[in-house]
Amino acid sequence: MRIKPALFWMAPLALALAFACCDVSFAQAHGGEVTGGAFSSVGVGVKISTLGVGIEAATPLIRRFNLRGGFNMFRYSRPITNDGIQYQGSLRFQSAEAHLDYYFFGPFHVSPGILLYNGNQVTATAVVPGGQSFSLGGTSYQSSAADPVNGSGLVDFVRVSPTIMLGIGTLVPRNGRHFGYMAEIGAAYMGPANVVLSMTGSVCDPTGVNCRTIASDPTVQANIQAQQNKIQNDIYPYRFYPILSVGFGYRF
Repeated sequence: MRIKPALFWMAPLALALAFACCDVSFAQAHGGEVTGGAFSSVGVGVKISTLGVGIEAATPLIRRFNLRGGFNMFRYSRPITNDGIQYQGSLRFQSAEAHLDYYFFGPFHVSPGILLYNGNQVTATAVVPGGQSFSLGGTSYQSSAADPVNGSGLVDFVRVSPTIMLGIGTLVPRNGRHFGYMAEIGAAYMGPANVVLSMTGSVCDPTGVNCRTIASDPTVQANIQAQQNKIQNDIYPYRFYPILSVGFGYRF
C-alpha cells in the first residue's frame, strides 16, 4: 500500500500533539504547573521568508508548546523572452499558515504545521509579434503578420500543504521579556505543479508560408503540450519548497 506524502508529512504534527497530552498528564499527576498558563499571552511579529513578507501571532499552550499562525504575501512582475516568445510574467505569493512549536531544548524548536491556504502561483501572458520567428516544443515557426500568436500560462499548486520547520527563538518569551525573535529553516510539500499553457493566433512555416490557425493544426497543439510538459518537469523538484524565515515580535 502506498502512503500518500501528505500523510507522511502530517505524522510529526500527530506526534507533537501526543507529546503535548503526555506533558499535561505528567504535570498534573506530579503537581506540576503549566508555565505561564495556556493562552496567557499573545506575541505578534513580522517576518521575511521565501514565502514573502508576513505577519504572525503566537500564544503558549502548555509547558514547551506554542501555537502560531500567520499570513504571507509577495508580488513581482518582469518581462522575459524565451525561444522568441515575449512573456510578461507575474509571481504571486499568498499563503496562510499554522504551526505547533515544540521547544525541545532551550530556544530551539521543531514546528510541524500546515499551509491552510496556498495561493502561490505564476501567471504569464505571451506575445509573438507578426513576422517574428519563434520555437515551440523544439519546432520553429513564424508568427503570422495578419493574426499574430499570443497566449497565457499558469503555474500553481495544491491549496493545502503540510510543512515542517526547525528553528530558534519565540514570539512569546516566558522569562518576562516582551521582545522576541524567530529564525527558521524547513520546507512545504506543495506537490507537483499544475501547469496550463494555451496559445491562439496563426503560425506559418519558418519561411513565412503555409500559415494556419493554431487551433486547426494538431502538430502545433502537440508542441504546445510538449512545452507544457517540459515546464512541469523543470519545476518538479520544487514540490518540496524550501522555506527560510527570520523575524521579530512583541509579547503583550
